[in-house]
Amino acid sequence: MSISKLNISVVMLLLVFANSIAQQHLDPEYIKVTNERAAKIVAKLELGDKNKEEAVSNIVAQQFRDLSEIQDGRDAEIKKIKEDTSLAKEKQNEKIDKLKEKADKAIEKLHKGYLKKLGTQLNEAKIIEVKDGMTYGVLPITVAGYNDMLPNLTAEQKEYIYNALVEAREHAMDGGSSKEKHAWFGKYKGRINNYLSKAGYDLNKESADWHKRVEEREKNKSGQ
Repeated sequence: MSISKLNISVVMLLLVFANSIAQQHLDPEYIKVTNERAAKIVAKLELGDKNKEEAVSNIVAQQFRDLSEIQDGRDAEIKKIKEDTSLAKEKQNEKIDKLKEKADKAIEKLHKGYLKKLGTQLNEAKIIEVKDGMTYGVLPITVAGYNDMLPNLTAEQKEYIYNALVEAREHAMDGGSSKEKHAWFGKYKGRINNYLSKAGYDLNKESADWHKRVEEREKNKSGQ
């Protein structure tokens, strides 16, 4: 074996070993939970190929764990800074902002790499299904809600709503909790509502009228 090939083999072995060591430090129960979460998402894809299902499940589960590693590390460091009474509040905030910025960059890089890995196994339509699975299907539910509440939306307005929610979903995918994921959608729904208000919609009235229509539908269904 040539020296170059030997060096490559050594590097690969070291990477495998490092990954193995890293996995050992994870709580086995957490590994089980991430595997189960990933499996539920992948089951809905109906891939019809056990090997592909396993490969995609592993990619998704590893993404959950990698995100957690970055976010937990960030949060632990932030906790230390907040507990350091020798630091002035301004200095604490400065250090915390730098930690958050560093974590955000790491998450952004991880996000891109994750999509590339999914792309080796899935087409774009299936990747979108994975994204929705990771974000509780909030995007299609919200789009349907706006369309039902505002049946006279123009094509341009529908496109704005959809694109805003797509952007929200990209951020929500990286959220470390259900609360954080929903918060991203809440932020973008605020932007959508401002956009619609400027377009002349009275959203308080539209929402009230919509809920009345929904209630009426439910009564009609139960009466059948």
